[in-house]
Amino acid sequence: MINVCLADNYPVVHFGVKSYFKEHPEISVVSNVGSFFMVPDALRNKEINVLIIDLELDGLKSIYELKAIIKNFPKTKVLIFSNLNEQIYASNAIKAGVAGYVHKSAKLETLGTTIIRVHQGLIMMSESLKKNLALISKQNKSERLYRKLSNREIEVLRFLCDGKKNNEISKTLGLNEKTISTYKLRLLQKLNVTNLVDLVNKAKTLDIV
Repeated sequence: MINVCLADNYPVVHFGVKSYFKEHPEISVVSNVGSFFMVPDALRNKEINVLIIDLELDGLKSIYELKAIIKNFPKTKVLIFSNLNEQIYASNAIKAGVAGYVHKSAKLETLGTTIIRVHQGLIMMSESLKKNLALISKQNKSERLYRKLSNREIEVLRFLCDGKKNNEISKTLGLNEKTISTYKLRLLQKLNVTNLVDLVNKAKTLDIV
């Protein structure tokens, strides 16, 4: 049996996922948590084979915190289950060590299949993402910069779109304020805009936030 921990903000998601897998012959949802702060204890208290986690989970400030979970609990596979755009977020998450990415618009049957496959040691992403990554690899450097942002750049961009100031972002991410300014400059260059308003609008247009 594959023991699963579900980390999500919403009780309706917990109820739906747990109900769907209640009679599943291979998957058992043995733990549910509503914030990132509860994840380490959940993984310590029970033998968890697969952690299903939303990138927008309360308390999860950075994908680098997921890297720490992966390092500290090497026997647990981490699977992203999120509404965030897969084309933007999945490749960086997988580079960080995540085993798979399922968009919340997918059927729970797809989630089940992915849980089984990541438990078997496979890296799971949708066919559309695979095709997109193949196209990006064939583009020249300037095109790749436009389409691909680093984990940190995406995180800083999300905070900027939420109206956070540089000093607030630096405290949240534990980075120097000058470093945040550097990321902001890179974002302006990569998304080919000259000011914060246009940067936010471009991020929304590209479905980054």
